[in-house]
Amino acid sequence: MLFGKTLVVTGVSSGIGARVGALATALGADVIGVDVNQPAAPLGAFVTCDLASPAAIADCVKALPQRIDALCNVAGVSGIIGARKTLAINFYSLRALTEAIAPRIREGGAVVNVASIAGYGWRGNLERAKTFVAAPDADIDALIFRYAIGDADSYPLSKELLLLWTMQAAHQPLFKARGVRVNAVSPGPVTTPILGEFRQIFGDLRVDDDIARVGRAGAAPDIAPPILFLCSDGARWINGANLPVDGGLEASINSSVLGF
Repeated sequence: MLFGKTLVVTGVSSGIGARVGALATALGADVIGVDVNQPAAPLGAFVTCDLASPAAIADCVKALPQRIDALCNVAGVSGIIGARKTLAINFYSLRALTEAIAPRIREGGAVVNVASIAGYGWRGNLERAKTFVAAPDADIDALIFRYAIGDADSYPLSKELLLLWTMQAAHQPLFKARGVRVNAVSPGPVTTPILGEFRQIFGDLRVDDDIARVGRAGAAPDIAPPILFLCSDGARWINGANLPVDGGLEASINSSVLGF
């Protein structure tokens, strides 16, 4: 279902992004990778971009083709690099890149955002999340101070914002008027290089509990196929949705939190 389609994949040089790029290529798509580091595997095309830099994002957009079929926002950081940079890369820069590329996505195309089970608390933190999502990039520092966001808080917060924005964007004219679907995929713990950083931030107890709930950690090959399904025409009636791809972790957390 991807044969002949053109996909842009951010974070393509490692982890989930690398697997998405490789699988999309195997399924017949033309893949344009975006990353700050060069990919190990060959791709149809590659654009070097530091997503923490607005100027680099603008240059990246200029280098991309005028028509694509889907954008996979896979790039992300753990929070270990600091709250401001984490929020910038995981949400504000992702949003800026997506909105800039949106006019080039064909009618009926797709955006897929890689969120996380870490964003589970967006409902309980809704007013805070709404404030951050409504704010421009320039207000990040003030909001971090206002809500006392520490480095360990920034990753879950960034994913809460991404989930909320995914639902909003699905109904924004920029996307909806041309039938561009906007969805999210939320993995649990995944055995990629960033997992060690999550252990530093959240502690082994939290990570090991999440893994124990479902029997094992996920792997990049578990996450890539659902991402690419949401890029395909087979998902043409899925919009504004968050797909948990976590071995049942969200279901287990729901049973604990909601008491059923």
